Amino acid sequence: MKLPRALTIAGSDSGGGAGIQADLKTFTTLGVYGMTAITATTAQNTLEVKESFELPAELVKAQIEAVVEDIGVDAAKTGMLYSSRIIEAVAESLSGCGFPLVVDPVMVAKSGAVLLKPEAVAALKRRLFPLATLVTPNRAEAERLSGLKISGLKEAVEAAERIAEETGVEAVLVKGGHLEGEESIDILYRKGEVKRYASPRIETRNLHGSGCSFSAAIAGWLAKGESLPEAVGKAKIFITEAIRFGFPLGKGFGPVNPAVWLQLPAEKFHVLAKLSEAVERLEEAGETFARLMPEVQMNLAYALPKPYARTVEDVAAIPGRIVKIDGRVKASAPPRFGASSHLARALLKMMEFNPEARAAINLRFDRRLVEAAEALGFKVSSYRREEEPEEVKRVEGATIPWGIESAVRRLGEPPDLVYHLGGHGKEPMINLFGRDPVEVVEKALKLAARAGLTPAKP
Repeated sequence: MKLPRALTIAGSDSGGGAGIQADLKTFTTLGVYGMTAITATTAQNTLEVKESFELPAELVKAQIEAVVEDIGVDAAKTGMLYSSRIIEAVAESLSGCGFPLVVDPVMVAKSGAVLLKPEAVAALKRRLFPLATLVTPNRAEAERLSGLKISGLKEAVEAAERIAEETGVEAVLVKGGHLEGEESIDILYRKGEVKRYASPRIETRNLHGSGCSFSAAIAGWLAKGESLPEAVGKAKIFITEAIRFGFPLGKGFGPVNPAVWLQLPAEKFHVLAKLSEAVERLEEAGETFARLMPEVQMNLAYALPKPYARTVEDVAAIPGRIVKIDGRVKASAPPRFGASSHLARALLKMMEFNPEARAAINLRFDRRLVEAAEALGFKVSSYRREEEPEEVKRVEGATIPWGIESAVRRLGEPPDLVYHLGGHGKEPMINLFGRDPVEVVEKALKLAARAGLTPAKP
């Protein structure tokens, strides 16, 4: 198979959040071989660009030509170009190359620092835009390039159309991150056609490098052979997740997280694999767990690590629960995410106090199990359902998180075991927590042995 190759022509960010650093992270995440032509070096962090140094235009040109001549390029993108001299050199190097080019017209950093000299804007439009497959301005950049004020989607379309008509660029993507509304809507204008790409607006300060990573993702998908509309659509999903799981680093605008595209699927794989291992161990000790089975049956849950664990869909468990058959227990189906509601909510609340407590199992209430836990040195706490406030009762699904929080506060620290004595129509229950599901299963077996609930050996 041919390895996709992408070139980024941009500045270096010493903070690692934007520029060529963000671009290379994005290329690698997408399975694209990344190459660089550095236009400038900056001394910056999440708060500011302290200094910048423009590289000689001849060196920028030489970097591009060296890569093109030997390794080859399937798509390229530009970021910080800084001056007319560099723009001219880049345009001369790319003229006639024939591969897709994404131009991110980087003008101002998140901190407000100027990354493109004002007099270079005309050169950007005149020399580089006609060579581009796509330009990706944000609202402020689109206003500068079009001369139009943008207050909504209608004006964004008009600005994109004017930029395309005046410069000859094939397509314009006006990004909606700086517009108002519950959704972030990007407008793609291409040959008279308009396509919208929407995603939920994420309230966060961790946005450093979002524009760089987005344009790099588009270039990466183009390098892999996707059409422009498909490349933009996939890059939109990519950058939304990169923003959602951005890094809270530094005192200013934290960087986005391009690697989440690989990290999250990898974490999900590990969760399911470990949960399957734990289920196998649980079924091996099926007679013991049959004695620990509540009337509502049993489940075993394992959450993604923080910060990925946010909702019940981020917690894997057994669909249909673990059931009792002929005096033993059996998982009714392979584990999957979103398969638990009650146990997942308990686990997510516990993780707010102890992020390492990512696994849990529910057991029938038996005073002998509680006493065994205390004897084994487990941290034990409880809550009383009759103490649940009326405002909590009125909220669907709020009882369990309230109970777990009450148990934590009663003990003064996150417990290993939480129990309650039930209530009207509610079975008494034990929730046992641990770092992973194998540990939880082994904890339950220790409790059963100590409490005398394991079957006698023949």
